[in-house]
This record gives sequence, C-alpha cells and structure tokens, in this order.
Amino acid sequence: MVIKILLGLVVLGVVFAVIVSMRPTDFRITRTASIAAPASVVFGQVNDLHKWNDWSPWAKMDPNAKNSFEGPLSGVGSKMSWDGNNKVGAGSMTITDSHPNDLVRLRLEFLKPFAATNTAEFTFTPQGQQTLVTWSMSGKNNFMGKAIGLFMDCDKMVGGQFEQGLANMNSIVQKA
Repeated sequence: MVIKILLGLVVLGVVFAVIVSMRPTDFRITRTASIAAPASVVFGQVNDLHKWNDWSPWAKMDPNAKNSFEGPLSGVGSKMSWDGNNKVGAGSMTITDSHPNDLVRLRLEFLKPFAATNTAEFTFTPQGQQTLVTWSMSGKNNFMGKAIGLFMDCDKMVGGQFEQGLANMNSIVQKA
C-alpha cells in the first residue's frame, strides 16, 4: 500500500513538473491610462525616481521602506534601491533609456522575496490636453515563477497595482 501511495505521488510530481515546464517562459504585463496633463509633466514623474514614492502603489504598502538613490537626479543612470516589508521586498531599479516626453525604460532587480531581473517601460503619447501612458513590465519566468503562475494570476495582481499607480500619478499631476 505504501509503495502505491509513493508511486502515485511520484506520478503526480512528474505530471506537475511537465505542466509547469510547458507554461510560457516570457511574460509581459501592460496597463494604459489617459492622464490629464501634458507628456512633459507625466514624463517628469517617471524620469525622476525621487518622485516615485508620491504615486507608486508599493510605497503605500510600506511607507517605512528604506530607499536610497545613486547616480544623476533623473534620466539614464539614475538608480533607486529599496528594502521593505514582505509586501514590497527589496531590490533596485535603474533608468537605462530615457527619451524626453516619449519613453523611460528601467532595469528592475528584485532581491526579495524572489530574485528576478525584469524590464519596466513607460511610454507617453500626447492626445490633445491628455497623455496616454502605457506602463509595462516584461521578463522571463523560471520554473518557480511558472509554478506560482498556475495558482496566482500575476497579470491581474501586478496589473492592478499598475492601474493604481497610474491613477495616483493622474491625481498628482492634476493637483500640480
């Protein structure tokens, strides 16, 4: 009887491993919002990492997170590192590409709770008195990331945080 149970567990483990390994490696999460401000104003909120805590949904999850900054005040080479609670983890982001009023690309390096390196990108498209802002994050899932994706809808979870951040940014630029 014990051998049958162990054999069954091995078969279940193999089936699980096969299902996980067949999941896509690449992922991309994207959200878009129309923000009531010129592209130059919205671009400034993203291109200056010192302004992120004003609108970032993760800053609200841990207002006591420790942040540090390196490099230039804004633009390429500007870097922000954080170390917070289990909701925000620890890591850093560095601006790798910056085109005024058009694009900001960042390298995201997560240390906790899981190590990962992803790319975040913001694009800004003027539409009259508004700006269409697209926030995306892309990367590769390892085996553990693929397994977690079986039980959690990461697009919905992270996408919801992107939506909150874009709404916060909209409120901030309207007040200014």
